[in-house]
Amino acid sequence: MSEETPQLTGKEPGEVARLLSYIALLAASAGLFWEATRIPSSRFETLGAGAFPMIVHGCLILLLLVTIAQTLRRLPAGAYAAFGAAFGTWVRERRLVFVVFLCLGAYLAAMPVIGYPIATLVFLAVLQFALAPKTKSAMAVLIVLSLLFSFGLNWLFAEVFNVFLPRG
Repeated sequence: MSEETPQLTGKEPGEVARLLSYIALLAASAGLFWEATRIPSSRFETLGAGAFPMIVHGCLILLLLVTIAQTLRRLPAGAYAAFGAAFGTWVRERRLVFVVFLCLGAYLAAMPVIGYPIATLVFLAVLQFALAPKTKSAMAVLIVLSLLFSFGLNWLFAEVFNVFLPRG
């Protein structure tokens, strides 16, 4: 008796994504279990302060391992390829969200080095340029808003509120 390869139903990318979320939860739960073992015990507690978190995360780890095994057994052969294609489409559709997060990360990393006014000016200009329409009036508004919210807010906080933002 030969076993046939299961047909793809279109739900496989979601199942692979769910499997990846189970693996991420397993890693987080294992890390929290390990952290719970490091909680110092008190002489007043028999089990120690980390006993309850260890029980909770131990049970969660067992449930996640069982769920991961069941999910792996149910996935057909082409599920990972379908996930890769669907993930690529998902990333392309949300590319502006990734641009925003990339700009935010660069802004937060640059602010202590180059200071609030310059970092904010560059952050706002780049982000607005990526998101705004490419017309002359939009570019003029982009420049004015970037200058206003970088150097204007820095002046407002320094002179009016007497709060100094990072200078770099």
